[in-house]
Amino acid sequence: MKIAARTDAGLVRENNQDSYTACELVGGTVFAVVCDGMGGAAEGALASSEAVKAVKERIAERYYCGMSDISVRSLLVSALEYANRQIYDLSLTDEKYEGMGTTVVAALITDSFAYIAHAGDSRAYKISDGALTQLTRDHSVVQRMVENGEITAEEAADHPSKHIITRALGVDSEIKIDFCQEPFGDEDVIILCSDGLTNFIKTSDILSLTGDGCYYKFADRLVNLANQNGGGDNITVVTVAK
Repeated sequence: MKIAARTDAGLVRENNQDSYTACELVGGTVFAVVCDGMGGAAEGALASSEAVKAVKERIAERYYCGMSDISVRSLLVSALEYANRQIYDLSLTDEKYEGMGTTVVAALITDSFAYIAHAGDSRAYKISDGALTQLTRDHSVVQRMVENGEITAEEAADHPSKHIITRALGVDSEIKIDFCQEPFGDEDVIILCSDGLTNFIKTSDILSLTGDGCYYKFADRLVNLANQNGGGDNITVVTVAK
């Protein structure tokens, strides 16, 4: 597996509230997670870093070769639920932490499948046979409005409420985690990213920047273009390819 990753504060914000990790587990399976914190500069950064730490800890402890699809789903979902409880409990220890939280998108990628779990508007994409597919559904106000027919997808891109999310780790004691499983074939690419990428780069540009097989350059290219287009938010990208 070929892993490339980069996080960047962008050109506007002084602090980077995004966090990520990407590593190889036993049997060549790859694990990756991206989190985008909220709740003030220090608190958002703390929430995202603690979430990454908690999810990685749970996955590393409990993953083993030959897990069934059901077991992998249970592991990913429970890891995110564990991180939610950790952040929520931390938020109760000091009033300055009140309201802090983080989005999360996590992936376990084997030789045959990509397993994705998420909450919030950080996304997972799959590139396969020259096509880009969004694997996650944003938990956001504008996504709900699009689904209800109140606005179009094009209008959502510039809507004043586009940054308001409806689900995040640490906000409540319980959280609903979405999960999906996708085939992962030769030359396929999985991309995990925060909204600092997707708010400043077109999906067509993602395809054009990742089509030449230079896997280790993908993350840098995507972050650089988001910065060229304004860099108005923290940007994090993790790419995994065979």
